[in-house]
Formats: sequence, C-alpha cells, structure tokens
Amino acid sequence: MLKETAMRAGEAVRLEWTDVDFERRIVTLNKPEKRSNPRMWRVSNELIAMLNNLPKINQKIFGDATYNTFKQMFQRTRKRLMHTLQNPRLEKITLHTFRHWKATMLYHQTKDPYYVKQFLGHKTLKNTEIYITVEKTIFGEYSDEFSVKVTSKPEEIKALLETGFEHICQKDDLMFFRKRI
Repeated sequence: MLKETAMRAGEAVRLEWTDVDFERRIVTLNKPEKRSNPRMWRVSNELIAMLNNLPKINQKIFGDATYNTFKQMFQRTRKRLMHTLQNPRLEKITLHTFRHWKATMLYHQTKDPYYVKQFLGHKTLKNTEIYITVEKTIFGEYSDEFSVKVTSKPEEIKALLETGFEHICQKDDLMFFRKRI
C-alpha cells in the first residue's frame, strides 16, 4: 500500500474498508496527515488481491493496529531480512522511505512536479521540490532528445514497450513510440 500510493504509514493505519473501491481498484484517503490534501489512487490488481485476502473483522483495513505496531513489525521484518540477505544497508529503510522512493520515481517518470505534488497531497510545490533534487542527484540531468520508432506490428510494439519506449500516438495503422536518449 505504501509503495503504490506513497501515503504515510499513519494514514494507512487509519484506512477503512469503505475507503477502497474493489471493483474500480481505487483507494481514497479521506483522513490525511500533516494538513495534506485528501487524495485518490488507482491501484494494481495485485494490491487489491492482497487487500481482499485480509480478514474483514474490523472497520479498519489493518484492524486495531497503531502506527507503533506497524513500525515494530516492519523493524522486525527488516532486521530478519538484513541478516538473511547479509545486507546491513536494509536497516536504513524506514516506512517513510516508500513515500520518498515513490515520489522520486514518479518525478523521474513524468518530469511533472505538479503531478507529483498532487499525488503526494502537498499543499505547495515547495514541499515537492526535494524529490526533484533527489531525482537529479540519482539520475543526473536528463536530455530533451528522443529516439522515435514507428510500427504497426504487434511483436515490434511489444518489443518497444519492453525496452522502455512509450506510446505517443496513432495515425492510420501506424503507432508512434519514443524513448528519452
């Protein structure tokens, strides 16, 4: 849930079953933290399946769990994985890391700070600027140059999408794709 929606852990703890539209795969956050804006996300089939597997014995999705319960469970799991994988860097991952990761990747994919602002529920763009800085540090400056491909063959379309090209438009029987160089 945190990875797909970038909601804060405290927000996830307060989610109720009525906040999820299982048919349309939409999660609605009506009770945001830190004076953020309420927001909605279309989520994956996988997340909906995971939510459907949870017991529906409480009004809240995660039962009577508190933020501290979530945090302790996450820390135990992280510690077990850290030892199993022999990777001490895992200890640096926190529940809030998922929000930072999603915001950074979203900006990297869209280059649209206003979309990221809305996705995170920030009131001002100033709060979103940190992710622009992080993205540029991790990925470097990006180019405005594109490689463009045109095809109408299903196997070529599949290959282009698998190699990172994005569909731009269609004219007649031709589909146009592009990928940043």
